[in-house]
Amino acid sequence: MKKYEMNRWLLILVAVFMITLPTGGFAKVYKLGLSLAITGPTSDAGNPYSKGVEDYFNYVNDTGVLGDDTIDCTIRDDQYKNDITKRNFEEFLDDGIVFYLNYSTGSTLALKKDFEEEKMPVIPASFHAGNLVDSNYIFLPIASYSAQAIGLAEYVVKNNKGDMPKVAMFIHPSAFGRGPLEDVQKAVGAGLQIEIVEVVEHGKDLDNTAMLKRLISKGVRYVISQTVQSPVATMLKDASSLGLIASTFGEEGKLTFLGCHYTGGNDLVALAGDAAENFYWTTSYVITNEPGPGTDAQLALAKRYGRDEKAANSHNYANGMMVAQVATEVIRRAKAKDKEITKETLYQELLGMNGDNAFQPETTVGPVTFSPTDKAGVDTLQLYVVKDGGFQSAGKPFIPEYTAKIK
Repeated sequence: MKKYEMNRWLLILVAVFMITLPTGGFAKVYKLGLSLAITGPTSDAGNPYSKGVEDYFNYVNDTGVLGDDTIDCTIRDDQYKNDITKRNFEEFLDDGIVFYLNYSTGSTLALKKDFEEEKMPVIPASFHAGNLVDSNYIFLPIASYSAQAIGLAEYVVKNNKGDMPKVAMFIHPSAFGRGPLEDVQKAVGAGLQIEIVEVVEHGKDLDNTAMLKRLISKGVRYVISQTVQSPVATMLKDASSLGLIASTFGEEGKLTFLGCHYTGGNDLVALAGDAAENFYWTTSYVITNEPGPGTDAQLALAKRYGRDEKAANSHNYANGMMVAQVATEVIRRAKAKDKEITKETLYQELLGMNGDNAFQPETTVGPVTFSPTDKAGVDTLQLYVVKDGGFQSAGKPFIPEYTAKIK
């Protein structure tokens, strides 16, 4: 009897040992990390972004997208502080991550050398073109801020009536804001027919009255913004109170406002109210104001995980959802080739995401493509404009012409 009991316990121990062995045929857990501003500056973007990442990875695990394997993505708040981001990244490395999702322009630039040393594939929430300079491992999810600003400037040129359009740039006082300015200036040097009359780096002054009157006195008709929603909303409300918002594109004596990804979306309409009417905005993401597969997928994901209407309809929820889609897809592709899931194999899968291997997420207006010489994902942009209190598409998706001319 004792011998029988001993053999039974030995069998149980062997079974437990076999279950925990990291061998083929048993479920694996792939570790990822995300550091971003859930609180603090720019949390209006970081909060829904984190929810999009979390919900999509939960969906992957709950529905068996990777079979029995799962993704464990640790999400940490860095409050938009580079030192906290660096500490989070180092702890993620200790935890054995194979893929990293970063957030801000400042921390992406600050950690660029770390990414190179660790050979860690990284997708940030920052679309700053400078992220890619002297970098092998950073991949932008969509077209850069520079491409977006150039695309807006090209739209101004094509739709302006009269002499060369006079433009002001309203930018964030950081690398995030200043980055596109130099590239727009290069586009002008390459033949883009606009005159940049003034560059305004917004500060803590909540009243833009003097600035807006000054722009009008200089003949400016267009203001292209590269910042976040809050200062743009304040500027639009100030312009509205002065009666300076153009009712038609390029209206003489008035201002037509345009902006890049983080300036717009449904949150801007909520902040600016009626003053957001006729605001032009560009991004590579599908918005939920318009029906389609991307809208259905985003709203279904948000509903599945109990998100409120604000998060569900945020383009930054789509933003987070999309980077999680890309990370999942490279793991899926590597698995399909019976490759071990490592940072190196996932990096190679990213580099091969082009041509017939381009990735088509429903969340974007064009395909995700990467290569050794092109690490900006979705090259296509869509222009949107606020009409009757909501963003609507204006024209078809496009690729800015001057982005290639200034490379």
